[in-house]
Amino acid sequence: MSEQFDQAFWEERYRGRTVACGTQPNPQLVAEAAELVPGSALDAGCGEGADAVWLASRGWQVTAVDIAATALCHAREHAETFGFEVTSRIDWVQADLTSWTPAEECFDLVSTHYVHATASRGALFDRLAASVVPGGTLLIVGHHPSDPTTGSHAATPDVHFTAEEIVAELDPGRWDIVVAETRTRSATGHDGHETIIRDAVLRARKRHRDQWPSG
Repeated sequence: MSEQFDQAFWEERYRGRTVACGTQPNPQLVAEAAELVPGSALDAGCGEGADAVWLASRGWQVTAVDIAATALCHAREHAETFGFEVTSRIDWVQADLTSWTPAEECFDLVSTHYVHATASRGALFDRLAASVVPGGTLLIVGHHPSDPTTGSHAATPDVHFTAEEIVAELDPGRWDIVVAETRTRSATGHDGHETIIRDAVLRARKRHRDQWPSG
């Protein structure tokens, strides 16, 4: 198991910040979830809460999970600027996704973006997929292997994957693949320079039980 992305790593990353630095939701979440009917959502690896706040502001009841208490503190502060209507829709949970298991068939939307698993990526995604209700949506976004940031995380290959690799891990009898592709977008780095990011984007819909193969 890699120690690079353990709790101490993330606490150190967020320590020293007095406000949430990433206040905009992930663009792939906006692209894929804007037209979904609000229900219950799991934001797995919520960081400083931009995605959770965006979902809650659109009427979702959100369970937002992160390993870092400092990130969750910043997330709460960010959410509070939107008032009670948003904060009342978010349940902040400190937990390590490596071992934390959400309830099965509990969420209408399960979303995870750029998760840095410290153990098996496949096992994590299996647990997240199991927590989607029949008829619900699974959204997984990650760094594509060709992404320019790949070199900085070479020791942790599970951080990078293709959408097709995730599709191969889903039961084709229970899932309809809506999106499985690589997307490019521009982003401003810490040095102020613009760079091109390559995202692996998977959006899948879990079939209702009467559509599952028998046997």
